[in-house]
Amino acid sequence: MNHGNGGCPHGHGAETQMSQSRDESGSEGGVRPPRILAWETTGACNLKCKHCRGSSTEDADQDELTTAEAKKLLDEIRETGTPIIILSGGEPLMRDDIFEIARYGTDLGFRMTLATNGVLVTEEIAKKMKDAGIQRVSISLDGREKTHDAFRMIPGCFADSMKGIENLKKAGVEFQINTTISRFNVHEMEDVHNFTKEIGAAAHHFFFLVPTGRGAELSEFEITPEEYEVALEWLYDLSRKTDLQIRPTCAPHYFRIMRQHAKKEGIEITPKTHGLDAMTKGCLGGISFGFISRVGEVNPCGYLPVSAGNVREQSFKEIWENAKVFNDLRNYAEYKGKCGACEYKSVCGGCRARAYTEHGDYMEEEPLCSYYPEGY
Repeated sequence: MNHGNGGCPHGHGAETQMSQSRDESGSEGGVRPPRILAWETTGACNLKCKHCRGSSTEDADQDELTTAEAKKLLDEIRETGTPIIILSGGEPLMRDDIFEIARYGTDLGFRMTLATNGVLVTEEIAKKMKDAGIQRVSISLDGREKTHDAFRMIPGCFADSMKGIENLKKAGVEFQINTTISRFNVHEMEDVHNFTKEIGAAAHHFFFLVPTGRGAELSEFEITPEEYEVALEWLYDLSRKTDLQIRPTCAPHYFRIMRQHAKKEGIEITPKTHGLDAMTKGCLGGISFGFISRVGEVNPCGYLPVSAGNVREQSFKEIWENAKVFNDLRNYAEYKGKCGACEYKSVCGGCRARAYTEHGDYMEEEPLCSYYPEGY
């Protein structure tokens, strides 16, 4: 992200929601192509966020993928299809060749997006984004000025991010807001959503904190299963009345809650009643989403540090189709604990990264879920 990120709280934040039929979420019928790939283009970042997944610093890793390796990676990804590509970090704008990479991806037919903290987005940078074919930019805002600056640990970064947003607007680049939810700001969710609408964002994505990287030291900021449930209930209610595209991320139980409400209300979940939420599921890690690190390691997501392989040693297509961790995650029948017994596992899946953090086993049950399956 990335998920570390000044740029993308989780490494998967600048995508638009896309159609994904249910059969693309499981292992029946063979391996489906990736739909979204987050690429941690650099570990360098200009901020020092408390929740940083990548524990980013101002200096780039000397072993990061070169420009030539970056283009080769995009060529290999193209062999699997045309997923949305999220250029993330760290702060991707600290990479000198980021627009060359973006243009190359655009010319290959990818929907190129970029996750940034917004601080470095000058008028010139915004124009370069437009010229490189970047179709959406995500900006991380974790609250209004006081809350955001405290979480990002740089006084004035909120104001700088807002300048960046204005520059994106002038250049005609679509933007969304990403908000990392923790005990630090869970009570401000409604306020930050209203602010997101006021500033003209195309979407608002809520990321629920997964304690990894510097965030691993923030276990006291992790909300409880009960608080999590309340927050997701609120998000569901919001989805029924807001005209802004919203999406909870690292919050797979939302798709259980959506179905529980539909059952109570006697409503069938279809694209007409629930939009694109009807055509996707909770945890997509290793199923239709993947994460590529700055040194070429491929993971199910930026919060699950289990390597599926390295693109310097294998082709991306080979990794995507054959890696053990990916094929494990695609096999719901092998999920353990109450996740394995849950009637909603094919639409939720539980957060595999939290399971791994808690149990050392990504197939174990999700620790932040308060739901108990029928008869469990």
